[in-house]
Amino acid sequence: MITRRQWVSCFIALPLLANAAAKSTAIIDDVAYTKARRLVAVEAGRRLNIYCTGSGSPTVVFDSGLGDGTRVWGLIQPAVAKSTRACSYDRAGLGFSDPPTRPSTSANMVDDLHHLLHDAHVKPPYILVGHSLGGMNVKLYAEKFLPEVAGLVFVDPSHEDLGKGAWAIDPESQKTYAPYMEALHRCLEAKPEDFVAGSELVQYCGPFPTPRYSDAINAVELQRGTQRGRLQARISEQENVWFTSADQVRAAYRSLGSIPIIVLTHEAFPRGPDETQQQREAKNKLWIDLHAQIAAMSTRGKRLTVDNTGHYIQLEQPQVVTDSILEVLQDSRGR
Repeated sequence: MITRRQWVSCFIALPLLANAAAKSTAIIDDVAYTKARRLVAVEAGRRLNIYCTGSGSPTVVFDSGLGDGTRVWGLIQPAVAKSTRACSYDRAGLGFSDPPTRPSTSANMVDDLHHLLHDAHVKPPYILVGHSLGGMNVKLYAEKFLPEVAGLVFVDPSHEDLGKGAWAIDPESQKTYAPYMEALHRCLEAKPEDFVAGSELVQYCGPFPTPRYSDAINAVELQRGTQRGRLQARISEQENVWFTSADQVRAAYRSLGSIPIIVLTHEAFPRGPDETQQQREAKNKLWIDLHAQIAAMSTRGKRLTVDNTGHYIQLEQPQVVTDSILEVLQDSRGR
């Protein structure tokens, strides 16, 4: 079986726990992440969970990485909410939101978010913050609804050209994609009682309890993550991200004018066990080049490398993410 770690390393290295002591060790323990906060219908019979705090404008809206929900912003949202309204949400099938009724592509996720904000009476303008897959989504949102967007912050974002770029650098890694997806689909055959904390099934299929969250939050994640709708949603996001979703974002490309943009990039990672040093260096350069392309979509865009961090910059260096959001907030208000 192709493991999740082996497949993900084709694109980025996973965060290295050996360096965790030098990074933020804060634990997210807010009970808000143990239950739905506000369920809003985006279509008949289907609701999304949204969690808004603070007051002010523009509203900061957070979009999480693949398979993640509101909890991943637990170190950022409270800090931002001191200065303006801040809203995180669970995409269809994730967290406490109802399962999707259509494929989890970027276009469908952006359509959901647009309806959610409108139906929840969260008025624009927005500062959109996207991590990983969420970065592709907020970019597509800005491309489609630019008058609603006051600024963008990308937290180690994915890019529509990352899949084909990484596979061109490391053709052998592409061969692991089909077995990886086949294994993910087999996760749907498991019974809820088979998902025991610490088991190989949990480590591969999810949910993924981690020391970053309290026992209460991890317990809810374990319970809800075994539900078929949750697994199907995560699998749908994964099987679309480098294909249909990438095509949708690529086709929508446009200049974003002069809105403030900050792109945060993790530090360069060392060579993984299944790649050469040349391949690792090329992948690190690709990551930076693609992030620079995002920043260049605006005349007021910039890219920053964040030292001593992995892919989850918002958990490992939360102050950098908070400061970047507040900088864009101040910039957008000044305009």
